[in-house]
Amino acid sequence: MKPIFGRGPSLPIRLALAVVGSLLLIIADSRYQSFNGAKVYLNSLVSPLQYIASSPRLLLDSVSNQLISNKSLLSQSKRLEQELFLLRDDLLRLSHLEQENKRLRGLLGSPVRLDARRMVAEIMAVDSDSFSHQVVIDKGSLKGVFEGQAVLNEQGVVGQVISVGKTTSRVLLITDSGHGIPVRVARNDIRAIASGSGQLDRLSLHNITRNTDIQEGDILLSSGLGGRFPEGYPVGLVSRVGYEEGQPFADIQVKPFAALDRVRYLLLLWPEPKTREQITE
Repeated sequence: MKPIFGRGPSLPIRLALAVVGSLLLIIADSRYQSFNGAKVYLNSLVSPLQYIASSPRLLLDSVSNQLISNKSLLSQSKRLEQELFLLRDDLLRLSHLEQENKRLRGLLGSPVRLDARRMVAEIMAVDSDSFSHQVVIDKGSLKGVFEGQAVLNEQGVVGQVISVGKTTSRVLLITDSGHGIPVRVARNDIRAIASGSGQLDRLSLHNITRNTDIQEGDILLSSGLGGRFPEGYPVGLVSRVGYEEGQPFADIQVKPFAALDRVRYLLLLWPEPKTREQITE
């Protein structure tokens, strides 16, 4: 019995016909642009699919670029903040050098050395209560920090290092009730000791007689006595000069220049070798 439908062309013939047909279509499209309309229609249909397929890659690229950009900005911001911190310290010391120059002291004889070694440290922890004002910084003996080292910020004297670990150190603030720093009045060179009061915004001058020429508004600078703090750095501003009847000494209060409740970065200073030997003895 014969089949209803006869067999079609063989596979090689079908392949040849397909190739020839494809070539004819390619030639017709390249010479006569016969399928331009159809291609526009097909591109319109395929375009959303291409967009959806590429969306995950675009999203990952955007997130990756954002993360890299944020990390770079944070690193640059921290570097610029430290550079600004050092520049402010330079300006602070230069302003006091100018003051010394106005008072007929030669720049070459000024004790504020512009070539002193210094390092920026960041506060890691704060330990302040009614009995103790201390902070922990992120620099230790591996960076050359030593006990008794002077600590400042861009505003003035902050305190001194009292204990040193390998990677951290503890700093005693000048307002601690057990701290004292030798100072002098910038106006007339009267010398005194500014002692911590236990309050972050106040120092006190003790044993100052009533007839001593210290006035409200006087600027106190580190005197350099004892070799622990370099001379010429601002310590505080005299905020009150009071006298109580029958008392031999004046009640003098000083507001520190450094805002000790808002410090984040500190500056460690290295003295000259001879001075450091005196500090560590």
